[in-house]
Amino acid sequence: MPRSRLPVVAALAALSLLALGGLTVRAAESAADATPFGVRPPSAKLPYDTEYPVMGYSGPATNNPIARLQGRLDKGEVKLEFHPGRGYLDSLLQALDIDPSSQALVYSKTSLQVGSIRAATPRAIYFNEDTYVAWVQGSDQMELSAMDTSLGQVFYILRNQDAPAVRFDRQNANCLSCHDTYSLTGGGVPRFQLMSSYVDVGGEQLTHEGSILVTDQTELRYRWGGWYVTGHHGSQVHLGNIQVHNVQELVHLDQVRRGNLDTLDGLFDTKPYLTNKSDIVAQLVLLHQVTVDELITRVNFEVRTAQSKAPKGGALPAAAQKSLKEYMDALVDAMLFVDAAPYTDTITGNSGFDKWFQARGPRDPAGRSLRELDLHTRLFRYPLSFLVYSPAFDALPKYATDYIYRRFADVLSGKDQDKRYAHLSDEDRKAILVILEATKPAFARFAGG
Repeated sequence: MPRSRLPVVAALAALSLLALGGLTVRAAESAADATPFGVRPPSAKLPYDTEYPVMGYSGPATNNPIARLQGRLDKGEVKLEFHPGRGYLDSLLQALDIDPSSQALVYSKTSLQVGSIRAATPRAIYFNEDTYVAWVQGSDQMELSAMDTSLGQVFYILRNQDAPAVRFDRQNANCLSCHDTYSLTGGGVPRFQLMSSYVDVGGEQLTHEGSILVTDQTELRYRWGGWYVTGHHGSQVHLGNIQVHNVQELVHLDQVRRGNLDTLDGLFDTKPYLTNKSDIVAQLVLLHQVTVDELITRVNFEVRTAQSKAPKGGALPAAAQKSLKEYMDALVDAMLFVDAAPYTDTITGNSGFDKWFQARGPRDPAGRSLRELDLHTRLFRYPLSFLVYSPAFDALPKYATDYIYRRFADVLSGKDQDKRYAHLSDEDRKAILVILEATKPAFARFAGG
């Protein structure tokens, strides 16, 4: 994947959205897209239904945290509390095991709620490893998404109004009009996405030519336009926190940059939000998750589809194996941070997200974890993605996980010395190999070579 680049002279680049809604979808359409929980009517056929029929994407979505929470709500095992102001938000985050320190604030007009988002009233996104919740001030709905182990990225709406029963309404067409790798033109798969594009204080995009989708490979200077960013990043620059009224104000970009902020107090009224921060470390982790999850979904769709077409009990055709190898290699490289943009100065957050995040992962007998942050020259101290522990990764077909584990073993043992893994020192490789052997039983049989 080539590194994303934007010409500064055209003032074209920045970042917007997460995985919950669309850039071009009207909020009024959301009600029409709502369906009974987990079910899409047969009449509303998606391209996936013909291109990847084995996936059954339009059918029930039952293998994700939102579906499981709905089940607990229906059984009376848990109850969401509604409070004036934020509605269900506080108790919803608690029920989904999402910490408020993950808050990321977006003021570009994206999602289904474009009319309510601007620099003064940004959209708040909260997340953990597989679930995302978006809240907008004064809105009567929240947008949610999650990684479903069978289907990949799935999307929901929750009516943020006090009601006797809480229902998460599955969304397909509206959200997927943007949250698809090819915007439903064929051959795509569902995805979360982070975008980059300059916006004014009203949240309106100032230019169209320079909007980019960002990944781990995107340099920091091209990230976070249309987002608020708190925390410290030293001499490094980014596009967050910029508040302008027209594109002419971007000609002298350094004069409108705002960085190294402890809080967002003074930029807008932060009191309605759970915190006054939009933590840079949380946003770095968020981008990594989005980058890898898209590739997990692609591998899942492609491998299951190829296997469904193969003769029963027979090997996949050579052409199919070659195609699948390309998808799986892309996932391997993303999980090993190949071509990830380096940091040139130390990064620190102050929302508490770093402590919350690092405490959640398994550790080897020496106390090491793939969640340990570096934040000096790269995101993680041990650069193999913590998403190797995710339910979505574990649910990949055995054909895929076997191949990926073999590739990990080859790289980490030093057998594979391809130059694209040169960013991994011998010390890195040895440490990651030991951590993975100790914390991932399914990998252990591949580690011996």
